Amino acid sequence: MLQDASQALIVIDVQYGFMPGGGLPVADGDAVVPVINRIAPLFANAVLTQDWHPADHVSFARNHAGMQPYQTLTLPYGEQVLWPMHCVQGTPDAALHADLQVPQAQLIIRKGFHRDVDSYSAFVEADRQTTTGLEAYLKARGIRSLYLCGLATDYCVAWSALDARAAGFEVTVVEDACRGIDLEGSLARAWEQMAAAGVQRVQSAELLATAA
Repeated sequence: MLQDASQALIVIDVQYGFMPGGGLPVADGDAVVPVINRIAPLFANAVLTQDWHPADHVSFARNHAGMQPYQTLTLPYGEQVLWPMHCVQGTPDAALHADLQVPQAQLIIRKGFHRDVDSYSAFVEADRQTTTGLEAYLKARGIRSLYLCGLATDYCVAWSALDARAAGFEVTVVEDACRGIDLEGSLARAWEQMAAAGVQRVQSAELLATAA
């Protein structure tokens, strides 16, 4: 697997907004950084994603009168969880973690910048129509197998994994390089959906042992 040109590491939303103290903290979120740093050298190809919301984004609870974070709202594209304000464009909360070491990353995909639609997946926004262009980019480069890590397991990682499978990629999620939000059982549901779609699950130690 080491430096296989047909494989890519996809690092999802390792930003301060999802770290302890951030706008939408994921418990133990900062623990993914050293794990990702250990596995990153195994990959010649890497892509980073970055949540990049305008302050008036439709997914923020504060932009809906009388609504609180983690309540849901029906929008034209379906049910939307309303989140605390996080990863606003150009703020420190939206910055990638300074300790993240993936120097070979060739592309940063910013998502969630359209005001009226949320975007969990690195491939297709929540309206299930607006593409980020990542699928075309990876296929143009001959990449067939993806290893996903980052935040959060049950939202942006899972949605990205499912969309990658739907696009025809082989997909593996590096479990200990992710952390979940687990909103009302969402983590278990995400793993079930990923398994049903053929997404593989691996620990970082297994990857490192294979490459040794």
